Amino acid sequence: MAHILVIEDDLTFSRILEGFLTKNGFSVSVCHKGQEGLKAFGSNKIDLVLLDYRLPDMTGMDVLAELKKAALHTPVIIMTSFSDIRTAVKAMKMGAYEYITKPVNPDELLMLVQQALNKEKNAFVPEKPPMTKEFVEGSSPVSQKLYEYVRLVAPTDMSVIIEGESGTGKENVARTIHRLSARAKAPFVAVDCGAISKELAASELFGHAKGSFTGAIQDKVGQFVEAHKGTLFLDEVGNLSYEVQVKLLRAIQERVIQPVGSNKEIKVDVRILTATNDDLAESVKKGTFREDLYHRLNEFKMKVPSLRERSEDLEEFLNFFRELANRELGKNAIGFDAQVLEIFRKYDWPGNLREMKNVIKRAVLLTNEGLIGLNALPTEMLETVKNPPPKISSETPPIYDLKALQETQEKEMIIKTLHEVRFNKSKAARILNIDRKTLYLKIEKYGIE
Repeated sequence: MAHILVIEDDLTFSRILEGFLTKNGFSVSVCHKGQEGLKAFGSNKIDLVLLDYRLPDMTGMDVLAELKKAALHTPVIIMTSFSDIRTAVKAMKMGAYEYITKPVNPDELLMLVQQALNKEKNAFVPEKPPMTKEFVEGSSPVSQKLYEYVRLVAPTDMSVIIEGESGTGKENVARTIHRLSARAKAPFVAVDCGAISKELAASELFGHAKGSFTGAIQDKVGQFVEAHKGTLFLDEVGNLSYEVQVKLLRAIQERVIQPVGSNKEIKVDVRILTATNDDLAESVKKGTFREDLYHRLNEFKMKVPSLRERSEDLEEFLNFFRELANRELGKNAIGFDAQVLEIFRKYDWPGNLREMKNVIKRAVLLTNEGLIGLNALPTEMLETVKNPPPKISSETPPIYDLKALQETQEKEMIIKTLHEVRFNKSKAARILNIDRKTLYLKIEKYGIE
């Protein structure tokens, strides 16, 4: 029986992992801190490690380095959020076997664990050549117009606001702007402003000095310094607090930052690209976003169209994600049968390209070879196409107070609200009268995709 060590600080998620892996015949040890995990690894025979990147006492990268010093050939699978994928890829270069994104797909996790443990089988899997394209632009008129704007603004040093629904590929657009700019050889640093707490946002962006607040045990270099001479991409910029907005405005105007708790000023040369699925102009009217900062960021604005607006690109995107999943999973799905394509055409794709990528990856995982059939599609998708949710006017969105509802009603209400706002989680949280972090926890709790 293979022994798996799980290093994960989320108590609920770690218990779910432990139960799932035990049910599938593995012996499991769980630790909630990096140092605890290293001790457990040193005192037990561990066959595989599932490692969360964000831990309370040290980063997953530090833990990985120590694990590889102790046992070079023990496979380590990094568990990470979408915003950490760039770091996860670096971890793989340091020796991690693979990374998996949260929320974790159980079938994908089980397959990765089995592949990692079956070293003899893995030794005979030929290495796939890298894909020549990182993403697809699309050939529809709206897609072509978008990338005309990209190629027009990229060589300049203008700040750009990239608008669009959640999952439309705003970060890919930002990366393309960076790649086509004079800063292409310098760093591209992406920060998800919606995933960091308001208390830590200033530290994340500008750094901090040792002892500047509880938990600041050493100096931290901020993302502005990391992106020096390159591009800083601020996703969901509308989530930054008013205080951080003030500091961000100064950094853009004066090209100077000041780490939290430090008197030292640091000169920075950074191009700012921002993304949002909110209307920042409307936020300015409401007083939640500084007007002067908005005008600094809004030197050029473009909107990434939703997947519904790019129906002509549907099959191009589907085949791109199918090829990508085939390479990642070692499968040979050669296409989609006619019924599946019809479902895809009728489906509303509220999660846009991100949702499509996940759906196709799951479908390829469940298809050894040949055409992808209906049995490989999520039940929720089939039910949604068969019984589409009623449309509710966006002018008068319903207000639901989750605090007044029983737990049994929450899941249904969250799903309904997410569909109404096309998976714009910021709007959903406001409608549901909860903060964004609480919404993410409930989405994870109820397994909402």
